[in-house]
Amino acid sequence: MKAWLGRGLEALLTLWLLATLCFVLLRAAPGGPFDAEKAAPPEVEAALAAQYRLDRPLLSQYGHWLGDVLRGDLGPSFQYPDYTVNELLAASLPISLVNGGLALVLALGLGVPLGVWAALRAGRWTDRLLMFGAGLGLSVPKFVAAPLLVLVFAVGLQWLPAGGWDGSWRSAVLPVVALALPNLAYCARLTRASLLDVLGADYLRAARGRGLSEARLLFAHALRPGLLPVVAWLSPALINVVSGSAVVEQVFGIPGVGRYFVQGALNRDYTLVLGVVLAIGAAIVLINAAVDALRALMDPRLRDA
Repeated sequence: MKAWLGRGLEALLTLWLLATLCFVLLRAAPGGPFDAEKAAPPEVEAALAAQYRLDRPLLSQYGHWLGDVLRGDLGPSFQYPDYTVNELLAASLPISLVNGGLALVLALGLGVPLGVWAALRAGRWTDRLLMFGAGLGLSVPKFVAAPLLVLVFAVGLQWLPAGGWDGSWRSAVLPVVALALPNLAYCARLTRASLLDVLGADYLRAARGRGLSEARLLFAHALRPGLLPVVAWLSPALINVVSGSAVVEQVFGIPGVGRYFVQGALNRDYTLVLGVVLAIGAAIVLINAAVDALRALMDPRLRDA
């Protein structure tokens, strides 16, 4: 219990440091939220700065912002004045979480079986073909894969929409596949390498010598320890999905947090960017805690520690 309490305090400290660093960097960047191609009259800019407390010293701005955050108020959006950051996140975060979650499920659902199959066929042509495909999937970045998927399946075959979001499965297929591809490829390679190490262990060689079938060896003795590195990889996989969501959501025109982050950064929408950073940071902290708990359940050594 004390260990989990300590981890919770560490997570809160991490979120605070992350938000504070972003606050300082945003204020230090050139330009401001009310800069435009056609400059507004000075009195209008002064009135807007006073309305959003941007005319106050930096420390005062930070104190007011932090106090609002502690009360659950992320503030108004400069770019979308009719909405608060809370409202924008409430509308966009579920979309990004659904797409990211489906991408991870797809990566695991295909990557693990393919990795197991490649390990059982190590050295054969099927293994080489699968690992070649995995290497290709890792080498193609998301900003290349996403337009290629649009070109093939939306423009060429016209099976799926090229972009937009209406909540249907058809609008989710291409973004989810674009997010899942590199993770699927890495998951397959990691599963294969880990399982080959486990299958070569002395205790499995002894069990094989006693006449146990390969299927029993795999499912009863090898699969669980072989998947421990895959479980540990879930945390960086999540970060990969989050970092790639900005590119994918821009390409497909999806109103998710990644797209809002990019637009907020380009338009110096301080409160929107900080709200997205806090939301994503909190999601990563929660997922890391869930992954650690799952690893402890699967590995008694971690649970005892």
